[in-house]
Amino acid sequence: MVSNLNYTATTYNVKISVESNYQEDMSEPDERIHVFSYDILIENNSDEALHLLSRHWDIIDALGLNHEVDGEGVVGEKPVILPGDSYAYSSWCRLTTDAGRMQGTYTMRGLSTDRLLQVRIPEFLLVPKHRMN
Repeated sequence: MVSNLNYTATTYNVKISVESNYQEDMSEPDERIHVFSYDILIENNSDEALHLLSRHWDIIDALGLNHEVDGEGVVGEKPVILPGDSYAYSSWCRLTTDAGRMQGTYTMRGLSTDRLLQVRIPEFLLVPKHRMN
């Protein structure tokens, strides 16, 4: 695993941090298979418990092709994140190019206000370390 950069964004006092990694052992460049993992930390710095309902991803490869992914929750869970608490998970994606980027949003519901929030996931790069030099 080769670590890249750390990215953060804060929306509605919810801080999203992302670290991406190129998975050399799972990638097959000659077959145009490039696997990237990413670790997400969601920190609820608001005064309200938040229920993560769904996610939207824009995954853009090095050729500019955009693949959109929508789904309920994250990694099979729909966590409630209490004020001052955090939730972390890891996932992955596969590209046919050896670089790209991702960005997106989480839809969360405030449990005391029943308000829906669109929390931004910062754009982050999917780049092997050897491409960053």
